[in-house]
Order: sequence, then C-alpha cells, then structure tokens
Amino acid sequence: MAWVWLAIAGSLEVVWAVLLKYTEGFSRLWPSLATVSAMAVSFYCMSRALQLLPMGTVYAVWVGIGAAGTAIWGMAVEGDPASAARILCLALILAGVAGLKLSG
Repeated sequence: MAWVWLAIAGSLEVVWAVLLKYTEGFSRLWPSLATVSAMAVSFYCMSRALQLLPMGTVYAVWVGIGAAGTAIWGMAVEGDPASAARILCLALILAGVAGLKLSG
C-alpha cells in the first residue's frame, strides 16, 4: 500500500506543479487554492508512504514522478520542446524510479 500512496503523491505533485503556472504568482484565488490543496494532499500521501519505505527512496520517486510527469505535460499540452535528448532524459528519470521500486 505504501507504493500506492507514493504513486498518488507523485501524481498530485504533477497536478500542483501544472496548476502553479495558473496561479500567476498566487494572485488568482481559485488556481491558488487548487494548487495548495494538491500540495497538501500530495504531502499527506508522501507521509503515509514514509511510514513503510525508506526516506531517500520516497523522496527520489516522488520527485521523479513529479519532474517527469510535469515535463511530459509541458511537451504534450503546453508546447514545450520535445527533442530526442529531452525524451531520453525523461526515460532515464523513469528508469531510475523503476529501479528504486524494483530494488526496494
């Protein structure tokens, strides 16, 4: 169950990172509230994962999911560059996340 909590936490990190753009420096109420809510739930889920998994693993996986997911969103939806080098680097991040899961 700890890995499920961690997957949810990482997914919500993607959500709040994407929403952060729409807060316009936390000057827009509803995007700001949604961002802070997603952050809070993400941290709660991460804290649940920390009850059973090593801290370094939890943090690395959380960041990996968030970074890769946010970058993929940027390329797919926001028009960020999708060069072969960027995609290769994202694959390496995801491989590291998978490696941490398999070795844990």
